Amino acid sequence: MTTLKRLLLAVSMSCLVATANATPMDDAFVSHGRGDYAEALKIFRPLAEQGNAKAQSNLGVMYNNGQGVTQDYKEAVKWYGLAAAQGDASAQHLLGTMYDNGQGVTQDFKEAVKWYRLAAAEGVAIAQFDLGLMHAIGEGVTQDYASAYMWFDLASAAGHADPLAVVGAKNRDMVAKEMTPQQIEKAQEMARACQARNFKGC
Repeated sequence: MTTLKRLLLAVSMSCLVATANATPMDDAFVSHGRGDYAEALKIFRPLAEQGNAKAQSNLGVMYNNGQGVTQDYKEAVKWYGLAAAQGDASAQHLLGTMYDNGQGVTQDFKEAVKWYRLAAAEGVAIAQFDLGLMHAIGEGVTQDYASAYMWFDLASAAGHADPLAVVGAKNRDMVAKEMTPQQIEKAQEMARACQARNFKGC
């Protein structure tokens, strides 16, 4: 057997093993990704009902967006809430967004901040960005440019290829125009300290 044939056979075998080891969640993500929402729903729902946080979060997304189901914000909030209570950071952020926008719940900025903060503590950059907005505008928290600067700065560290990094940096720079050099220095120190604590207790 030639070296090329051996290599092709090895690759084929590894693909077969990978396919054989695919979990139902993997299948659900693939189905969702290709727009087969009925199949994704068929997999996500029983897993979500059994308490799988990722399935609950994704079921929430499907209800939020009306994918394979009638759009239902209250149902989305229900599934996000179940996943968020289990510590799913993505669900925590999405639940915060629902409270921020008053979708499926009464608009409550303090509740939004609570969920954003939990997700931000897990390193979710979009939640850090949203906290920056809340502090800059003063929704759910006292307006505080230093905290806004800190959260925008942390969100901007998402990576240069990430659009969030660019927007985070722009918002940080806009907030900086409202601050004294001493306040900016304090905010930069806050951001360094928060990052050193791995976003906990910021």
